Amino acid sequence: MIVGIEGTVERKDPTFVHVNVNGLIYEVHVSINTSNSIQENKVKLFVTQVIREDANLLFGFMDTNEKKMFDTVLKINGVGPKVGLAICSTFTPSTFAKVVASKDVSMLKRVPGIGPKAASRILVELADFIVDGHEESEHSGALGEAVMALESLGFKKDAIRKALTGCSGDTSTLVKEGLKKLQRL
Repeated sequence: MIVGIEGTVERKDPTFVHVNVNGLIYEVHVSINTSNSIQENKVKLFVTQVIREDANLLFGFMDTNEKKMFDTVLKINGVGPKVGLAICSTFTPSTFAKVVASKDVSMLKRVPGIGPKAASRILVELADFIVDGHEESEHSGALGEAVMALESLGFKKDAIRKALTGCSGDTSTLVKEGLKKLQRL
């Protein structure tokens, strides 16, 4: 599995770059945001590798949050790499998180290849999309882990979100508080 690539840019288009790594040239598909970020001849990209029956594709990102966003939307049924890259080209990770949080179907429909049904499905599936940024509080990681732990126990995301509202602390504290509140719901 290829998770990163570092080399010299041989060719750059808005949707892909050719990266020369010690004489071997890779075609890496990129979002328009990543393409605009590539200013120098040397480049280091975080990569998601998609292997299909007829192709072995590389998708590169300058920002780990953009890669996380791409990987997250790929998990949704009916969303492929082309639509995932279109989402990454249309929104920055923080903007996308705001669109998902506000459940803004009209904004998501602006992405090429996404209609009203697909936009609604994406917003439902990504109700808990969180961007890992420097501006996030230190408890966002613990909160995410607590949500995953409670989901693995069979609780629904909406119920977990209600139960954990206003809670703080480390992962184990959040899980304990969440379980107490979920028993009452």
